[in-house]
Amino acid sequence: MSHAVRLLLGSLVVVGVTPVFMAVVRAAPQAGESSQADSTSGLAALDRRLADADAQSELDKNELEGLGARLGRQHARVIARGKAFYRLTRAGLLPVGGGFGALVTHAMHVERARRMLAADIGAETRLRGEAAELARELERIARDRAALVGQRAAMDAARTASQDEQRRQLAFDKAFETSTGAGPGYVPVYGGSALAPDTPAGGFATARGRMLLPIAGRAEISPVRREGNEGSGLEIRAAAGTPVRAVFAGRVAFADRYGPLGRIVILDHGDHYYTVSGNLDEIDVKIGQDVAAGERLGTVGDDGRGASLYFEVRHGSRTVAPEAWLGL
Repeated sequence: MSHAVRLLLGSLVVVGVTPVFMAVVRAAPQAGESSQADSTSGLAALDRRLADADAQSELDKNELEGLGARLGRQHARVIARGKAFYRLTRAGLLPVGGGFGALVTHAMHVERARRMLAADIGAETRLRGEAAELARELERIARDRAALVGQRAAMDAARTASQDEQRRQLAFDKAFETSTGAGPGYVPVYGGSALAPDTPAGGFATARGRMLLPIAGRAEISPVRREGNEGSGLEIRAAAGTPVRAVFAGRVAFADRYGPLGRIVILDHGDHYYTVSGNLDEIDVKIGQDVAAGERLGTVGDDGRGASLYFEVRHGSRTVAPEAWLGL
């Protein structure tokens, strides 16, 4: 870009946009709506709009470059015309000794030079106006393109979040579809040895009423029903950061965020019995890990309504009342 154009761009206050690009911007929100049904096509539509914006910007830059060159030539012409006009109007050069005819001729030359100078100044003014409009247009395109880029980033993030949520939903549902052990002879193991030598031979079902509480020490416990669950669970109020432990030996079937339950850990205790510990601040176990009764799963979190642990017992995907299992 020429020096004249850079100076021109630096001096302009920019506020314009092309009708073509305005159509692009007006259509942009539709991509956000369509992305709910088909995020891939929505992102593709935004990419096309961004490409259109880039093409329009390139056209305007090329046109502005050409205007800058024309403006430079026109300004040089104005300078030359101005110098010529100045020379004609200097008092020392007036043909006072040539008689009236010479004065008339000189006056005609001066008037013609004045008209030509005025025309050149007018042409330069028009070119500057066109360049200013293009510069305003480029600035608007840059702002609107930035908005489209932000919208695309938000849409892409929403798609990723949706995919993550679908993955978690599938993993959550799958956690209750199989069990690491079936039948009364199942005893969870860790590192090749039994986790709890005193585990009843019948496994989880025979330990009803004799399990550990999820939190050691004093805690306020009350029944609660969470969104999407057929049965009830327990809300166990304790200080944020309090360790949460396994009530019975098992294997980690799920350890991630899940909907209104926040961060949760699902333990598979065999024979399709599961416990769910939700609203965790930290998760300290991984999927597939075997844990012993009393082993730390994570810590109590705060969902904005106060620090508490959400706890469930399930048989298959069915939520069962947990109080009797914990001896409450």
